[in-house]
Amino acid sequence: MKKSIIAFAAIALLASCDKKESADSLHITGNIKGLKNGTLYIQHIVDTSLVAIDTIKIDGNSSFESNIDLKSPEMLYLFLDRGVTNSLDNNILFFAEPGTINIETTLDNYLSSAKITGSKNHELYEDYKKINARFTDENLSMLEAKFKAMKRQDQKAVDSINAKQESNIKRKYLFATNFALNNKDHEIAPYIALAEIYDINVKFLDTIQKSMPPKVAQSLYGKKLTKYVADIKKQEQK
Repeated sequence: MKKSIIAFAAIALLASCDKKESADSLHITGNIKGLKNGTLYIQHIVDTSLVAIDTIKIDGNSSFESNIDLKSPEMLYLFLDRGVTNSLDNNILFFAEPGTINIETTLDNYLSSAKITGSKNHELYEDYKKINARFTDENLSMLEAKFKAMKRQDQKAVDSINAKQESNIKRKYLFATNFALNNKDHEIAPYIALAEIYDINVKFLDTIQKSMPPKVAQSLYGKKLTKYVADIKKQEQK
């Protein structure tokens, strides 16, 4: 009877360990149509540099997979080494989270054809990018108009465009803030705050930070945001 209890306890412990490991496990599957030979690097940012956490050799089969120990949802990069250039066109960003993520793309249109499924955080990130792109497009249009106005020395038009640009930036930052607050239950919230609006008034960052539930607050980006806000407040008190 005693041995049975010990055996049961051992099985329970192993099951607990397996559950913990699976909870932190990221399984990546994918296919790069048209790729026959090359090397894929799964990377993340350490300090300010991209560091590889896995390397995948492609030799005849364009399908690939990888298993990574992921402690917290994090923005990762799938870099394709074509042996020619280290262009950013070879780097797919994807917001990874524990579970299974699938990445499908083509060799000819590596970035534009990329379809990523299996991550709620990445789905939200794509939603954010679609709206945010409108502000970027508007600013590019205004830059073109501003250049033409400066060329014909029309200061009144330049001043008008400057005012519109400032308004566009404010709307862009307000959108990012509201997006983070509306999605505070996901790790995309502190990521947006840190990556997109880090230079906004600290009161907005503080609001986002305080809105995070414990799970998000204890995530990689949640902790970084908490420290970032605290550091700004400390600097302002000097």
